[in-house]
Amino acid sequence: MDPRDELDDLNGPLDGDEDDDLGPDAEDDEELEDAEGHLLEAAGDPRGEMAPDDDEDGGLGPAFDLVPDDAPEAPGEAVPLTDDEADDLLTRYQRIEAVLTRRWPESRIEPTLDRIAGLVDLLGDPQRAVPVIHVAGTNGKTSTARMIESLLRSLGLRTGLFTSPHLHNLRERIRIDGAPVDIERFVTVHDDIAPYVAIVDRSSANSGGPELSFFEIMTGLAFATFADAPVDVVILETGMGGTWDATNVADAAVAVITPIALDHMDYLGPDLASIAGEKAGIIKSGSSVVLAAQELPVAEVLLRRCLETEAVAAREGVEFGVVDRTPAVGGQLLTLQGPAGRYDEVFLPLFGAHQAANAAIAIAAAEAFLGGGGTALNPDLVRQGFATVESPGRLEVVRRGPTVVVDAAHNPHGARALAAAVADGFEFSALIGVVAVLSDKDARGVLEALEPVLTEVVITRSSSPRATDVDTLAAIAVDIFGAERVEVAARLSDALDIAVERADDAAGELGGAGVLVTGSVVTAAEARSLLGRGEA
Repeated sequence: MDPRDELDDLNGPLDGDEDDDLGPDAEDDEELEDAEGHLLEAAGDPRGEMAPDDDEDGGLGPAFDLVPDDAPEAPGEAVPLTDDEADDLLTRYQRIEAVLTRRWPESRIEPTLDRIAGLVDLLGDPQRAVPVIHVAGTNGKTSTARMIESLLRSLGLRTGLFTSPHLHNLRERIRIDGAPVDIERFVTVHDDIAPYVAIVDRSSANSGGPELSFFEIMTGLAFATFADAPVDVVILETGMGGTWDATNVADAAVAVITPIALDHMDYLGPDLASIAGEKAGIIKSGSSVVLAAQELPVAEVLLRRCLETEAVAAREGVEFGVVDRTPAVGGQLLTLQGPAGRYDEVFLPLFGAHQAANAAIAIAAAEAFLGGGGTALNPDLVRQGFATVESPGRLEVVRRGPTVVVDAAHNPHGARALAAAVADGFEFSALIGVVAVLSDKDARGVLEALEPVLTEVVITRSSSPRATDVDTLAAIAVDIFGAERVEVAARLSDALDIAVERADDAAGELGGAGVLVTGSVVTAAEARSLLGRGEA
């Protein structure tokens, strides 16, 4: 059955005025109640207090803003919720998060866009409401997307940003003007799309298929949020691959491909050319394309795709790139060349040559979006945009005394870039590693890449059910580091304690010792939480 056939059971057209193009106002409709129950049944207990993300309302939304008792009521100002209403909204958000994360996980994909296409069709194609910059690749996607977003925001655009995975809570994935979507808006938009999620779920089940996955629903929710905001541009990061990624229902004005390496081979293919072919799927007819420097087999696939789609490509090292880079306190000072302009004295508060390259990619993407690659950007606004870039969990200093650095590197390519950045941006006399890797990753490759910069390593595991067994990982580490340089801890918290103690001891003897925590996004997130950084 076509999912659209079920719309006759709902109230009103998809583009009615009462729903801001997100669907009919069905609050009194039994269909909405059924759909809400479909998404929230068996949610269990709430999963704890949510971390605040700003000073005024704790990230809850305008109805939670703190208003002095004697403050005059502003026209159109949201009325603060009562305690009971606030508790209800928080509980609803936590239940939504719990139910969504029980769906088909984003670590699995199925080669079809049918379900997400059905959902956005029912929603009125919100992915077509705003021009899109689409970012794919193996490493550097999130940092590059964040740089593009910050750059375009500094140039006066209202931005929407969709990235994955999150570190601490779902709202991090969907950002408007750089800030995570607040709880009130998240719950509202979720409830708006809930009937359509239920329709697609039933349609897929009737055809013998699965329900919408976690990532498909999050993608649809992001599109709906951005269309409702509204925003001037959406920067989309793919989840995995490109061709069959749920975000690929959007046709991007600018397609960005960051460095491609071996990862997710069970889904994307056994070699670089196969993986590149999947990621090249975001390149659409007539789009502008920004290509990071790639290995030859990858470059050949990507350029062939550009020819097939008549897309105009800008290549790192040819049309754009890093002209000069000097490490600086808290980051690096760059000179960047875009296809149209040169930008000097650009401070980037991130470490490593790979982040400098990501900044050049962001410049090329912004030039392509705003002027087709033929118009230079305002240099002062470019400097402003890069100076405020943040990329949590990416070579991030989360503690001093001793210095503790957290990074989400999870494959050999990323680990090599991390090792080079540590050597380039820090002067540790001793560096103690804390490493926990997921079982479907190349743990040996990750450890081999890190070995030259680590004095010793503490092997542990994250809380993920996909985490590599500690003993298995330790055996690999001993083979690479030698037994005298390997310590084992069953829990990440214990591993951090051991590493900090070792760094303190080394600092007493030599000074300048540090700790590097890495191996997966989950490892980085849990380390951040343990060290008091529960927001991202």
